[in-house]
Amino acid sequence: MRYQRPKGTADILPGESERWAYVENVARRVFAKYRFDEIRTPMFESFDVFSRTSGETSDVVTKEMYDFMDKGDRHLSLRPEGTAGVVRAFVENKLYGPDVPKPVKVYYMGPMFRYERPQSGRMREFHQIGVEAFGSNEPAIDVETIAMGMDLLTQLGIENVRLAVNTLGDQETRETFRQALIDYLEPHFDELSEDSKLRLHKNPLRVLDSKDETDQKIVADAPSILDYLTDEAKAHFDQVKALLDALDIDYVVDATMVRGLDYYNHTIFEFMVNNKALGHGYTTICAGGRYNGLVEELGGPDMAGVGFALGVERLLLLMAASNVEFPAAHHLEAYVVGIGEGTDAATLKVVSKLRSQDVVADRDYLNRKPKAQFKTADKFNARYTLTIGQTELENKTINVKDMASGNEVTVPVESVEKDFNAVLETL
Repeated sequence: MRYQRPKGTADILPGESERWAYVENVARRVFAKYRFDEIRTPMFESFDVFSRTSGETSDVVTKEMYDFMDKGDRHLSLRPEGTAGVVRAFVENKLYGPDVPKPVKVYYMGPMFRYERPQSGRMREFHQIGVEAFGSNEPAIDVETIAMGMDLLTQLGIENVRLAVNTLGDQETRETFRQALIDYLEPHFDELSEDSKLRLHKNPLRVLDSKDETDQKIVADAPSILDYLTDEAKAHFDQVKALLDALDIDYVVDATMVRGLDYYNHTIFEFMVNNKALGHGYTTICAGGRYNGLVEELGGPDMAGVGFALGVERLLLLMAASNVEFPAAHHLEAYVVGIGEGTDAATLKVVSKLRSQDVVADRDYLNRKPKAQFKTADKFNARYTLTIGQTELENKTINVKDMASGNEVTVPVESVEKDFNAVLETL
C-alpha cells in the first residue's frame, strides 16, 4: 500500500521550511514593536465556539467545518479560523479583568482547517498569522492594527499593496440596512443562487459577498451601507479615515466589501495585490476588522475587539512571484574532515566544541573517504574545513583552511576547541 498525505494538505520540507520560519520571525519582530504578545490555543474547540461566532449561514459553518463527535460524545471542530478560539481563551482566562492592562494585544500562528476544493494557495489544512486587540472602542486601535498589517507586508517585501476599507456600522445601522437590502433583493429572489436564497432573510449582507456571477450583477445596484450609518457609526468611520490620512496610509473606500464571518462590525479592511500568482485582478492577502460584541457572545463582558489574519501559503506564493530574497539558513561555517582510522572521536569532539561556541559545524557520518568528505564540504559551501589525519592526531593538532582565500594554518586542536575565532584571526 502506498501512503500519501491527505488531500488538501502539504509536506513542508527542509529548504522550504526555512522560508516559513523567516516569515514567522519577521512577524514576531513586527508585532513586538507594537507590544503584541503570542497566544496559543487548541487546534480543536467545541463546535459551538465557531457556529455561534461565525454565523449559522456562513460558508465556514454550513460547508467547510471539520466537525466530529469524540469518544465522550462531545461535538468538536478543528479550528477553521483563529479569532473565535482566541476570544474563547480571552474570556475563559479572564483577561478582561481589571488587573490586566488594556488593550490586551495578542497574536497567533498556526494551522487552520476548512473542507474546500484545494487549489493554489488554498488548502484544507492552511496556516494563518493573526492578531487581536481587546478592550478599546477607539478608532485609533483600528488604525494601529491596519498600520501594523501594512508594516508587516512591507517588511516581507510585498509591494504595490492596495488597502480597501469599509464600515459595517453599529447594530442600528445593520438592522436598518438589513431591511433595505431585503427589500431590494426580494424582487430578484428567483434569480438568486440557491445559497443566496437561503441567506436572504437570515443574513442578507452575505449575499453581497456571493461569488455567483448572477448574484454579483444583481447586487451591483444594491443600496450602500454608507447611506444608512448612524451618527455614531459615521463618526467612527470618519475618524478612521482621518487617522489613516494622518499616517499617510493610502486607501480606498469599498462600500460593497463585507467579511465572510458574521461577527464583524464597524471598521473592516483588506490588503490586496494584483499578482498572477494568486489569480487575475486584485486578490486579498490579509483582512480583518472590528468585532464589538464577540467577547460578550462567548460569555465575557461587553468588550470591543479588532484584528486581522493572513494566510501563510498565499503569502509565500506571492513572495516567490515577487522575487523576494530569503536569507540563507544556517550557513555551514566549519566542516571537520577525518582522515584514517582513529580520528572518529577527535573529529566528533571538535564539532561538539565548535557548536558550543555557536559555530555552525558538521562532519561525515557515512564513513566516506577523504575525497568524498571534501566534496561534501564544497557542496554545502563550508567556509572553513578543519582536517585531522594521523599526523595531526599524534601531534594533537588540526589543519584549518579558509575555502575562499585558500589560506591555511595548523594549530593545536585545543586552540580550536577553546576559541575558534582567535584561530581564524591567524589565517
